[in-house]
Formats: sequence, C-alpha cells, structure tokens
Amino acid sequence: MQDLDLSPFWLTLKLAAITTTILLIIGLPLAAWIGKGRTPARALVETLIAMPLVLPPSVLGFYLLLAFSPQYTFGRWLIDTFNLKLVFSFPGLVIGSVLFSLPFMVQPVQAAFANLPRSLTEASYTLGKSRLTTFWRVELPNVKPAIIVGTIMAFAHTVGEFGVVLMIGGNIPGVSRVMSIAIYHEVEQLNYDVAHAYSAILFGFSFAVVLAVNLIKRRGHLIQTL
Repeated sequence: MQDLDLSPFWLTLKLAAITTTILLIIGLPLAAWIGKGRTPARALVETLIAMPLVLPPSVLGFYLLLAFSPQYTFGRWLIDTFNLKLVFSFPGLVIGSVLFSLPFMVQPVQAAFANLPRSLTEASYTLGKSRLTTFWRVELPNVKPAIIVGTIMAFAHTVGEFGVVLMIGGNIPGVSRVMSIAIYHEVEQLNYDVAHAYSAILFGFSFAVVLAVNLIKRRGHLIQTL
C-alpha cells in the first residue's frame, strides 16, 4: 500500500474542532431559550434546528452552494464587500458544518434544560442572583452531562459529514478533502487499500464516540439514582 496521506485526517479534526467550538458558543444559549419555554416562536426555531436530522445533506449543501456562489446576489455581495469566498473554501465548510451539526448540540442540552427543576432557578433568584449568574452558576452545572454528550455528538457528526462537505467544498486537497471525501476519492481511483485504511480510522473513532456517550449516559443515570 502506498504511504497514507494523513492530511485529510488533520483537516477533519480541524474542521470538527472549530465547528464544535462555534456550536458551544451559539448552541448553549439557544438550547436554554428553547428548553425553558413553550411558545410558537420557540417551536418554529426548534423545528428549523431539527431540519438537518431529516433533510438529505445534499439538499442543505445545494442551497448553501447557491447562496454562497459568486453568480448570485449574496455570494457576490460577500466577495465585493468582505472579499470572502465561501464556495470551495474551508470557511464555507465551517458554516455548512455548523448548520448541519447544530441539532446534535442543541437537542440533548435543550432536553436537559426542559427537565431542570424550576425550584433551582427560583432559589437562585430568591438569593438575589441575576439571570446571567444563575445561568452560569446554577443551570449549566446541572446540565453538564448533556453538554458533554452534545459536544461529543456534534464533533463526531462533523467528522462523518459527506453530503454538505462535498456540495459546498468539493474535493480540493488541503482545503476541503476531509476524511469522508478522501474515502470517496480513493474508491473512485480504485485505491481500495487506502480507502480501507481511512475507513478503519473512522470506524474506530465512531465506535469510541458511541461508547463514550453510552458511558456518560450510564454514569448520569447512576448519579440520579443515588
């Protein structure tokens, strides 16, 4: 077998790390907002966030490709105003990955916030704590297992992306050829040994992720029963 090029692996980890960091920043307050109320606006936002779970990745990738293409208004405006090209670029992959992996971060945390006893926050308010302090010091620590699960799932889902990445990023070495695309590329070139090596890496990673999530859930269940 020819020497294994690990650049797709490192590019995949870079994409997953950046995507997960962004999802933590925007996903936690979003999950808290949705989980602590039941209004039509929240239901609409929750529906939009969950769409990638049932929508084929190629559909989302196609519309992002159209939106970011310099041939259309928004994409041309990005280039003219910010000199920012998102089609077939790493920043474009990040945006697509954030949108497609958002429900994997939001939904576990949202469920945890929804099940959080109101007495905890009410006690904090009674002690004179602000909403922000209550969020950071009371609510987040109590949903920590859900945050860990959401972080792991979002990271892992980004690692395994294919449709969105292929549509908006293509297959450019060092730019958009992540592991899933590299496997597809090697199979097209009939390099089955290399494709097998890449696949084995992702298989092992996926197994470790699922095992970690199950162990975290089991530990959280044991804590609740004590």
